[in-house]
Amino acid sequence: MAKSALKTSTRRQAAAPRAARSARASAAAAPPLDRLIHERLRLGIVSALAANESLTFSDLKNLVDSTDGNLSVHARKLEDAGYISCTKSFAGRVPKTEYKLTTTGRSALDNYLNHMETLIQKMRNP
Repeated sequence: MAKSALKTSTRRQAAAPRAARSARASAAAAPPLDRLIHERLRLGIVSALAANESLTFSDLKNLVDSTDGNLSVHARKLEDAGYISCTKSFAGRVPKTEYKLTTTGRSALDNYLNHMETLIQKMRNP
């Protein structure tokens, strides 16, 4: 291997661990990521509810492109955490399920978005 190629290779190898250490340090300094919201479908649910005052089960299902069962399971997890509220009623004889984002849910989404923005900025400007 030529001398200049060896120096370039050595510099790249030295830079890689530095970048990795910098990324680990940034991640360590940031608060832990909210795993409950980070999952794709739950993030979609919370985001859709943040953009709307309330949504019916059908509207939410169509917006996040989910199956009934999958939406039910993920909505229940968000409801158990206090991020969304669920009200069930009847319109005539037809059951109606409506979801709303709670204050806790809005705060959790804001924290999640701030966390992601911080990570993006740190990765773009190490």
